[in-house]
Amino acid sequence: MTKMQGKVVIVTGANSGIGKETARGLAKMGAKVIMACRNLETANKARDEILTETNNSNLIVYKLDLSSQKSVRQFAAEIKKNESKIDVLIHNAGYANTFTKMKSEDGIELTMATNHYGNFLLTHLLIDLLRKSTPSRIVIVASELYRFASVNLQNLNPINTFPAYLYYVSKCANIMFGLELARKLDGSGITVNLLHPGMIDSGIWKNVPFPLTLPLSLIKMFFKTPEQGAQTSIYLASSDEVSNVSGKYFMDCKETTLSAGIQDIERAKTLWEESVKIVGLGSMDPKI
Repeated sequence: MTKMQGKVVIVTGANSGIGKETARGLAKMGAKVIMACRNLETANKARDEILTETNNSNLIVYKLDLSSQKSVRQFAAEIKKNESKIDVLIHNAGYANTFTKMKSEDGIELTMATNHYGNFLLTHLLIDLLRKSTPSRIVIVASELYRFASVNLQNLNPINTFPAYLYYVSKCANIMFGLELARKLDGSGITVNLLHPGMIDSGIWKNVPFPLTLPLSLIKMFFKTPEQGAQTSIYLASSDEVSNVSGKYFMDCKETTLSAGIQDIERAKTLWEESVKIVGLGSMDPKI
C-alpha cells in the first residue's frame, strides 16, 4: 500500500502505544515517518520492529522531550535543517501522573508542559514546513476525559493541582488549542483535526500506583488495543474523506460532537495568548 508515498509525517511519542502503532500504520502506507521520542532506546527498538515488518527504511528517530522548551527548539531546528516539508504533524505524545507533583526544567507543571505547551511551541516552530507542503494536516490526540475538567485561565501553570486531574485539564487545552489553530489556519491549506482514541491499555497508565491498579486491571478488559486506538489518527492523517475537513473532533474514524463549553472562542483566544508568553515565542519565531 503506497497511499502515503512521498509524504513526510511526524509522530510524537512514536516509541510505544498508540504512537508506535500510528507510525507502523503510516509506514505500511509508504510514508516517511519521523519518530519524535523522549526515550531513544525504546524508539530505536520500535523503529527496528516496524522496519522489519514493513520494509520501509524511511523511519527516522529524533530526540524530543516535549516538556523541555530547549528540546522542542532543538528538535525543530534539526527538522528544518534536514527536511524541506512536513505533510502531517501528529501530536500524539502524552504524559500522566497520579499523585506526584513535578515541574519541567522550565518551571512549568510537568503534565501541562508536556501535553499542551510542548505541542503549542512545536506547532509554531514547524508551521512554515507545513505551509510548504499544502494541503497538509495537523492531527491532535485528545481524549473524552476533557469532559471531566476545565482549564483555569487564571492559573495556567497549576503546580499545586492534583496531577491526575491535570491530565484531564491538558486534554481540554489540547482541544481549545486545536480549535483556535483551525480557525487561524482556515483557508491556508493546513487542516487541523482532533480525536479521542478510546481508552487504551498503553504506557500512559504506568504511573498509576497500587491499590488503584486493582480496579484498573478489571477495567482494562474493556480497553482497546494500541493498534485499535491508532486507527483514527491514521485515518485523519491519510484519508481523502477528510482532506477538506478542519476544526472537527473524531472518534472511531467518525466526526462527533464536542461540549458547548470547550468551544468557547474567547477562552480559546485567551489560552492562546497566554501560551505564547509561557513558551517564550518571540519576534524571530514563526507566526500563526
